[in-house]
Amino acid sequence: MQRTEISTKIPPVNLKKSQAESGSILLAALKFSSPVFLGYQAIGIAFGLLLVEAGYPFWLAPLMGIFMYAGAGQFISVGLFAAGAGLAEAVLVQLIVNARHIAYGFSMLKRFRSLPAYRFYLIYALTDETFALLSSLETPAENAEAAGTSPPEGGAWGKKQGTFMLLTALLDQFYWVSGSLIGALAGTLIPFNFEGIAFALSALFVVLMIEQILRVRKPGIFVVSAAAAVLAVFLLPGRVSLLGAMAFAFSLIQLINAVSSKAGGKG
Repeated sequence: MQRTEISTKIPPVNLKKSQAESGSILLAALKFSSPVFLGYQAIGIAFGLLLVEAGYPFWLAPLMGIFMYAGAGQFISVGLFAAGAGLAEAVLVQLIVNARHIAYGFSMLKRFRSLPAYRFYLIYALTDETFALLSSLETPAENAEAAGTSPPEGGAWGKKQGTFMLLTALLDQFYWVSGSLIGALAGTLIPFNFEGIAFALSALFVVLMIEQILRVRKPGIFVVSAAAAVLAVFLLPGRVSLLGAMAFAFSLIQLINAVSSKAGGKG
């Protein structure tokens, strides 16, 4: 899921030290997740405002936050609903936007495997920011090395580590749901000038795109995608322009990669 990005370059966090400083696992999780609180509240409020401005009831904001929990995906959904997009188009867009979470899940398999049934919730709640936080926790082996003891058999996570991860994930989702509810209620009950609020979605995707450009360092992909989007707007009907742009961009990028690989093989 995409939301206000926080840096994933977080130094390893020692749970025992964090708990000792805070006095309890819950307080430690509150302190640990506080950076996410600031981002999720701000973007959540913007989402709630956009949702009610588009004509939907305020209760849909927390409902989507609980059962969908996909920040950028929720922003996109508002636009897709308004445009009357079909189910196939909506599913494809959401899949593309959130495909990176597959990599998140694989990278957290070892950490989640030994946990009780709530590990399935942790998988569901693995947003960008929650992944950044949980992946920064020291593993049992690292904790044992710091304490000068033997690591647990199989590197299993203990009850305290699992509880801490669960509380962190629950708090992150609570920040998002409460922020969207505040925004939706404010937009419903308080006279508000919504002019310019819709730009929050455009601004969010500009930031995400810039981060992807800096991370991938392959500008050609983004140039091709932009060209495909422009061509689709002018050449295709509105209802299929998004699907057409994605299909054209994907095909052209695959063709470029194939040509580059063939040229490299000859060299």
